Amino acid sequence: MATSRLSTTSLLRPLIQQQSHLTPSIQPFAQQVRTAVQSANAAKYKRKDTSAQKKKRKGNTSFTQYDLKQAEQFSLCDAMRYIRAFEVGREPTSSKYEVAIKLRTLKNGPVIRNRLRLPHAVNTDTRICVICPPDSKAARAAKAAGAILIGEENVFDSIKEGRIEFERCICHQDSLQKLNKSGVARILGPRGLMPSAKVGTVVKDVDAAVKDMVGGSEYRERTGVIRMAIGQLGFTPDEMQRNVKAFMESVKKDCALLSDRIAKEVHEVVLSSTNAPGFSLDGTFRSDNSVPVAALSTL
Repeated sequence: MATSRLSTTSLLRPLIQQQSHLTPSIQPFAQQVRTAVQSANAAKYKRKDTSAQKKKRKGNTSFTQYDLKQAEQFSLCDAMRYIRAFEVGREPTSSKYEVAIKLRTLKNGPVIRNRLRLPHAVNTDTRICVICPPDSKAARAAKAAGAILIGEENVFDSIKEGRIEFERCICHQDSLQKLNKSGVARILGPRGLMPSAKVGTVVKDVDAAVKDMVGGSEYRERTGVIRMAIGQLGFTPDEMQRNVKAFMESVKKDCALLSDRIAKEVHEVVLSSTNAPGFSLDGTFRSDNSVPVAALSTL
């Protein structure tokens, strides 16, 4: 038995010595594999280079405005002259002048919205609805001022039936609660007819509100531009000048009422009409080459 044990040990000793010689050579290889795996994980979860992010182009936060030094601009009389050439043969009351005021403003900033009564009314056939208690003093004043639809429940029923035969809607303060409970907001809201204290259509003095609204115009900023009808085709240059001046003063006042951190400035004023293209105005009334004002005062 002792002889067999010695012979077995002597036979296995070369194998053990060979394995001991192989083990050191395997260890560096395992270490290389471990290092490669760690490197792959590190590359996978490596933080992005902040410098590369800074190089990425950020989206424009303001509306694009063009350099007016390279644009051709016109005086008010010259723009009216060319616009009238496009409107030849049309009814003076069917075509209207329109002013577009382009603003330098942020895309995600607050918008300007207001109502203005021009010195020379453009829309004189505005149909007005007044929501107020029937047979009240406010109802009688609204009827005398020219409102075509007056009342509460009869007005709500007419709106729900789809018979909206008015362009403006005013609500008396005493009827505001009934208006909110009537459920017509989802119908009037998308049409821009829902009375609101913010835009001055929830009032206490119905008579003054209706008289102020007849011939009045509303304007609202959309995508950095405010558009509003500024005159009929038969208006004289002097009448147009007074309307444009009143519109500009109102918009500048609205811009000044915003917070100091929100800057809105007038960039360009464009005059157009129903069927004519736009002409950029340079701020002057007439140029040296303009036709006489009297020639633009008649059609």
